[in-house]
Amino acid sequence: MRKLLGVILALCLFVTLLPAGLSAEEKESLDIVNSAKSAVLMEKNSGRTLFDKDADKQLPPASMTKVMTLLLIMEELEKGGITLDEMVRVSEHAASMGGSQIFLEAGEEMTVEDLLKGIAVASGNDASVAMAERIAGSEKEFVAMMNEKAEALGLKNTHFENPTGLPAENHLSTARDMAVMARELLLHDEVTQYTKIYDDYLRKGQDNEFWLVNTNKLIKTYPGMDGLKTGYTSEAKYCLTASAQRNDMHMIAVVMGASTPKDRNADVSSLLDYGFSQFEGVKLYSKDDAMTTLNLTRGEPRQAVLKPEKDVVVLKKKNDKKTEYETELNVDDSRSLPYEKGAHMGWVVVKNGDEEVAKVRLETSETVEEAGFFRLWERSWRNLTSFQRF
Repeated sequence: MRKLLGVILALCLFVTLLPAGLSAEEKESLDIVNSAKSAVLMEKNSGRTLFDKDADKQLPPASMTKVMTLLLIMEELEKGGITLDEMVRVSEHAASMGGSQIFLEAGEEMTVEDLLKGIAVASGNDASVAMAERIAGSEKEFVAMMNEKAEALGLKNTHFENPTGLPAENHLSTARDMAVMARELLLHDEVTQYTKIYDDYLRKGQDNEFWLVNTNKLIKTYPGMDGLKTGYTSEAKYCLTASAQRNDMHMIAVVMGASTPKDRNADVSSLLDYGFSQFEGVKLYSKDDAMTTLNLTRGEPRQAVLKPEKDVVVLKKKNDKKTEYETELNVDDSRSLPYEKGAHMGWVVVKNGDEEVAKVRLETSETVEEAGFFRLWERSWRNLTSFQRF
């Protein structure tokens, strides 16, 4: 009898102590993410991390690598170094890529836009290398650009060996670093025109017509999902960097190392559900609000109105009281004329005390040319005669 009583007491003690050994964060982690080795939930506008599970653990990112590849492509488009309708000739090296592909042939020519679709929708390794070679001259040089960009973004736990995510030694990243890359990519709004495509065709109507189907099935099933990139290798397991918008919030969820596609999608959905159910966006400024005006002695027109790239939204817990926020305008007025419409001129930074809670680009609302000689002479004469009359 005493022996039985001792066993019962031991079991009771074990059951009592087991949950006490878990912190609140660990319990929440178990509830939200069940399969992935590493995960993070970030709100894009503020860059605020809302949840993480071993988010700084280095793991192979597989095809989520293409988030960085897409970022460099979008930056090159913005600079004008390439255009969407430009034809890119495919090398033998690019055509030889294994894994996910759109079956490019050596010597084939395809537009930048179609190659972009091939990367964003079908995760084409051949398309990724073709674009890498077009932008940097070689895959090796493009990888150097990828690592330079990672360093510029402060990603200390990320190193790339290729633009595809194919297995390679020392090709590593983390869930947190992937979220930062995704946030930077999403500053280029137009990228979601491609990442949210569920299916499309390349070479439409030709003998080698190719049906693109998005590797991210949540595009079709999760409300507001607009990207971004899946990944899988036998070592990395199932990974996903996901993006979804609702109302004034834009969430980024990253999971790495999930056991199955179903587990991966369940973890991502759970992360996003948590974010959208627990937080809300507070809109401080519209994208149409004039934040400041630059007076330009040599400009035509002489003033440049700067507006936010998008609505300025801060994040708060739904149950928290409203807060008074401080806004800073960090303007780069050293840039030389001319300014194209939408030129990046600085940042709108919103703070809650010392904490940065939102950061949105400041852009020119219209084109500003450099005034010609006769216009500048006219202005100088007017200033001179006005001074004399005074």
